[in-house]
Amino acid sequence: MNRKLKIQLSKWAIIVISWVIIGIFLALYDHLALLSDFSAGPTQHYSFTTSLLFHVSAALIGSILGGAWLIFYVNEKLRDKPYSHSIFAVILSFIVIVLLITILLGLLFVPLVIGVELGTPYGLSAFYSYIIDYNHIKNIMFWFFITSLTQFMLSINDKFGHGLLWNFIKGKYHSARQEERIFTFVDIRSSTTIAESLGNEKYYELLRDFFSDITDDIIRNNGDIYQYVGDEIVISWPVKRGLEHNSCINCYFDMQQTITSKGEKYKSKYGLIPEFKAGMHFGNVTAGEIGIIKRDITFSGDVLNTASRIQEMCNELKVDLLISNDLLDLMQLKSKFQSTEMGFLELRGRHEKVSLSTITL
Repeated sequence: MNRKLKIQLSKWAIIVISWVIIGIFLALYDHLALLSDFSAGPTQHYSFTTSLLFHVSAALIGSILGGAWLIFYVNEKLRDKPYSHSIFAVILSFIVIVLLITILLGLLFVPLVIGVELGTPYGLSAFYSYIIDYNHIKNIMFWFFITSLTQFMLSINDKFGHGLLWNFIKGKYHSARQEERIFTFVDIRSSTTIAESLGNEKYYELLRDFFSDITDDIIRNNGDIYQYVGDEIVISWPVKRGLEHNSCINCYFDMQQTITSKGEKYKSKYGLIPEFKAGMHFGNVTAGEIGIIKRDITFSGDVLNTASRIQEMCNELKVDLLISNDLLDLMQLKSKFQSTEMGFLELRGRHEKVSLSTITL
């Protein structure tokens, strides 16, 4: 099971568990409201057990269906669309799922609670009264808020990157901490020339398509998108995760294969297939939250400058991928990879030379 599917399933599980817990609290809230001095009290058909079962069943069905819709369709298929498309999809799906749950549970609970056959005139009348009960309007308003909040949290999680929102909440990076990480700087070749020929708006669309197309490759290879800088993307891994199955190397070639496979799309839309180069290095960084109005988690350390300079050397050495031998020495490359020593080279802004290699398939 790849990392992307694991992330999606973990999100789905969190939604199911959270919504079921919310359903339990909603049943408790209704029970306490009925027993308060502001209520006329429960009807003869009411029981807390039945109410609890109803709310938990509704939450379970809604979370399974709605959670799957949000995760596997809205936030996957519509991620490149305007946000209004996602809002419309959420509203439409909410209406359909609420109607489905209301009818399904009505068919189950009306005979169970009232004790009548649905096929009888009294049973049909009881079912109709159940469908138009004001309690459903209250539940619809409540669960619409929960659904909207869930979609908002999913969007925020994607904005920060998987797991980073939770790190913000628990304050993992509130104080600076030391980490050992691998960094890959990926940059589109001839970006200035391409921007001049396409124009600003068309070039922006190219960047958006490019970054969108390679995102799944980054996630599948356990990478974290650290930041976008113009036509450059910075990918990061904790060292152990990046070395496992040579994820940091596989990521580069998977991205290359993805862009090649989508060549016809790029040619028809932009008249070219974007080519890119990458530089890789690892080392210790200081990680921590920075900013007040726009807070972010940043990494600082010489490793980032070095990785950026290594990527710049790709043009001079006429290669697509450069990796420091310090990082390469930690890897056990499979036979499909071929490494070639490029020697000790002086990088811009550094006095010490760095030993570099290129890797090809």
